[in-house]
Amino acid sequence: MRKFILIGEKLGHSYSPEIHRASMRKMGVQGDYSLLEVSSQEIPGVIEDIRGGKISGMNVTIPYKVEVMNYLDLITPEAKEIGAVNTVALEDGKLVGYNTDYWGFRYTLEKNEVDIEGKRCVILGGGGSARAVIKALQDMGGIVYLVSRSPERIRESFSNFKGLSIISYTELEELQGELIVNTTPVGMYPKTDACVVDAQIIQNFSRAVDLIYNPQETLFLSRAKEGENGLYMLVGQAVKAQEIWWKRSLDTFEDIYAHIEGIVYKK
Repeated sequence: MRKFILIGEKLGHSYSPEIHRASMRKMGVQGDYSLLEVSSQEIPGVIEDIRGGKISGMNVTIPYKVEVMNYLDLITPEAKEIGAVNTVALEDGKLVGYNTDYWGFRYTLEKNEVDIEGKRCVILGGGGSARAVIKALQDMGGIVYLVSRSPERIRESFSNFKGLSIISYTELEELQGELIVNTTPVGMYPKTDACVVDAQIIQNFSRAVDLIYNPQETLFLSRAKEGENGLYMLVGQAVKAQEIWWKRSLDTFEDIYAHIEGIVYKK
């Protein structure tokens, strides 16, 4: 049986094992997926286990998505531009790094038939997930704005994204567009009465996406004309990782999503 893992510093409760196991059941393959809390000093040992075949694939979460890149032989173009890896596979003897958060966000828009080509898209928050969202939106033809409380302070760190506009929250008040995306933790359980921007700003956009999935509807989403939460991205990035590891496409995404939705929201 092939073994897959998620490494991180403090993993706590994670739905990742259930999502990955459901994906493998749908594929009809034998594999297991488990969580492994590691220190930075333990990463080389895990890498050797992958090279040696003890572990067949690895997901990576905070705070190691950048550090793990130092141990890899190849990094995909989108992961390189994003500057973070969350999936590692052994391919022809080489360790390859992917960013499936990028694909998970694309799934979110594609599954909900959101067309952003040539349209304004705004991203709130400047963390690692924002970088994956920027890359996805740009590749889908969106005109992308990143909103920051300190635009000048972050401008250099996002300079590799050509065509990206970095604006302040004051400038955001004058902007209208197709899509607004919250990549900040504001509004996440248990502080569900918080919202990163005023309702009027959200109403200036046709659709909203909140990467938070707990609660199912954040205050941010409740103020949107139409919106999706982060569960599609969570499931989508996991399914993409399984497709990479098993070298096959999975055409039962909706079944897996419905299964996980039932677990997360106890439907």
